[in-house]
Amino acid sequence: MQFQLYYNHISFTILVVFILSLLIQLVYHWGLFSRTAFYKRKKRPKLDEELEPVSVVICARNAYEYLTELIPALLSQDYPDFEIVVVNDCSDDETEEYLKEITRQEPRVKPVQMKQHLNFFYGKKFPLSMGIKSAQNDLIILTECSCMPTNDKWLRSVVNCYGNNTEVVIGYSPYVQKKGLLNKLIRFDALQQGLLYLSSTLAGHPYMGIGKNLSYRKELFFRNKGFISHYTTSVGDDDLFINQVAKKRNTEALIDAENTIQATPTQSFRLWMHQKSSRYSTISKYNTRARLMLSLFYVSQILFYTTFIALLCLKPAFSIASSTVSYIPILVFLFLLRFGSQLFIYNKASKRLGEKGLLPGLIVYDFLFAFLSPWLRLMGRMNMGVE
Repeated sequence: MQFQLYYNHISFTILVVFILSLLIQLVYHWGLFSRTAFYKRKKRPKLDEELEPVSVVICARNAYEYLTELIPALLSQDYPDFEIVVVNDCSDDETEEYLKEITRQEPRVKPVQMKQHLNFFYGKKFPLSMGIKSAQNDLIILTECSCMPTNDKWLRSVVNCYGNNTEVVIGYSPYVQKKGLLNKLIRFDALQQGLLYLSSTLAGHPYMGIGKNLSYRKELFFRNKGFISHYTTSVGDDDLFINQVAKKRNTEALIDAENTIQATPTQSFRLWMHQKSSRYSTISKYNTRARLMLSLFYVSQILFYTTFIALLCLKPAFSIASSTVSYIPILVFLFLLRFGSQLFIYNKASKRLGEKGLLPGLIVYDFLFAFLSPWLRLMGRMNMGVE
């Protein structure tokens, strides 16, 4: 029996790109994402006398309805010594009155009132800087008004990550599960992004964090001159700062589904697209390692799908004697190999991070984001005020 391989240069090139993109994706899933999927806590919980005082810092602008739920939940945290610094960033709703009222009842709440916007800092970087400066404690924990602790152990879980050399703790914040496609897209995106930055942190290469669940030392903030290096960019108060200061030896990842903080997702597709393109706009300012790591993931993801579709449309290229043998079953097998790996890793990671209900539509969400992410990144660089 004679075996011959017939191909043209285009089809062979597409096949090579498909195999390379498949291998790269498998390396990301088994070599990187598996760090989060199979993560196990190693540190023992700290005793009360080992827990240092913390300052929870929140920036609020017209967030009265959120604050009336968030602040009582924070005050009920099972933690021996903490304060809540709320920066009222020029709100014109009932935020100021509420903060004055609750301050009279609860001394742990410390409002910082801002009456006017300053044009030399953009976004919430200046309000956040003022909140950190006003904090009494060195250990800062950040969250946002639209977030809510799942129980009273959140502060403990953050501080338990701190060791002798720790200056940064990068946490994850799952979104509240609701009905609808948009909610699933938002939560899948958060899961995929979480796998990237948490797994990179566990691998010793931290590059970003999210302000919903983030902690660092006040001394670290001022030692690195806060947000000065990127003050002209309206976003990046969390990821750009972490990209600047987080190192292998001073950073820990908080992976704790039981004691986390949940975020409320937007119900507007247009607003979510704006938020995503804004987030992607900061990637060009990351360090070289982070840019290469993210680019390789996104490029291999979209190439995997495009070359798979292209190969399905090509004619069979294998010939045994006088009979042709279709390579489509082989392509399908390779596709399922990648998808099966993703399904297994994402299932494990979802349990670690407290995400539920995403696996049935995993292949659809992954396919959509393979093409959506590069477009959002391009829109972000064009329109969101990147230098």
